[in-house]
Amino acid sequence: MNSVISTERRFFTLLLAVTAAMFAYAPIVIAEAPYESTMLLLQKIMYFHVASWVALTVALSVCGIASALYLFRGLAVADHFAAAGAELTMVFGLCGLVTGSLWARKAWGIWWQWDPRLTMSLMLELVFIGYLLVRTYGGPGAERLAACMGIFGAATAPFIFKSVDWWRTIHPQTSVIPTLEPSMYWPFLFCAVAFSLLVALLLFARVALEERRGELNRVYLAEEE
Repeated sequence: MNSVISTERRFFTLLLAVTAAMFAYAPIVIAEAPYESTMLLLQKIMYFHVASWVALTVALSVCGIASALYLFRGLAVADHFAAAGAELTMVFGLCGLVTGSLWARKAWGIWWQWDPRLTMSLMLELVFIGYLLVRTYGGPGAERLAACMGIFGAATAPFIFKSVDWWRTIHPQTSVIPTLEPSMYWPFLFCAVAFSLLVALLLFARVALEERRGELNRVYLAEEE
């Protein structure tokens, strides 16, 4: 048992060091990336904005898969991953909405446009705020109801991603990122990896905390008996 804990701590320390190093170097990578010809400095919001949605996709996928495992297999550890994934989905969803609004204010002249992707992204954020409210205040059985919400939220992701291709929208289409020139694509990829590692780090910490909380609850129950 001690060897497992020691291995987990070493892995966490390594992941923390790599993530911290990447985030420390990210401003340099972004500063060295060239300006886009029309938006100039403003375009560099992309390196945080799109990376936030990449991080959200990772957290959302974890939440959806873990919610399904908990709902149909009853695995307690899956419920821990689902809850952690939902929390991170809400956090990075908020980051994406805020950075997107800042970018839109300068690029489109307005803070918010009821564009299909923007509207669906806002609805996704509200779904996961509801998820956390259900888990906190739902009472007995709330975890299973929250799992259903997690699966529903994850199922909307492909529609949000493809909405800019299916409907008329002012938001750039999904084909923009693959067509970036290498001097912009590699900084974007660097930031996307850094945000993804941050999600993994926070998931690891949050699940470990939930497991310790479960152990503490079992000790309390044993003392009461």
